[in-house]
Amino acid sequence: MRSNILRYGALSIALLAPIGAHAQGVVGGVANGADQGDAAAGPVGAVVGAVTGGVGGLLGVDQRPRFHEYVVREHKPSYRYRDDVRVGVILPSDGVQYYDVPPEYGVRGDSYTVVNDRTVLVDPRTHQVIQIVE
Repeated sequence: MRSNILRYGALSIALLAPIGAHAQGVVGGVANGADQGDAAAGPVGAVVGAVTGGVGGLLGVDQRPRFHEYVVREHKPSYRYRDDVRVGVILPSDGVQYYDVPPEYGVRGDSYTVVNDRTVLVDPRTHQVIQIVE
């Protein structure tokens, strides 16, 4: 019985991880995602909720407005990008200024910048946009 739960849990994660990768986070990130998933679907739901709530270094729903206000206060210059700014776009390494996300926002290892007056989280190794912060 227990091995079936683990097997179905692993299968659920494999099937739902791509969906979670497009999620913009849940309130509270990993911990709250796990709690919500557990309440809705038991142990398997907790695992899926944690994956969805903690995708990459994305800002959770509750963190986005505070982070956006922080960036506005910092008044960083905006890079002019000639194409649409969207998740997945790879920004140039030259001409764009990248900044560390302060630790109080719970995002580790990612950077941010301002592109066409929009705040974006960026993978610092690839310069790929991973989240647009509105």
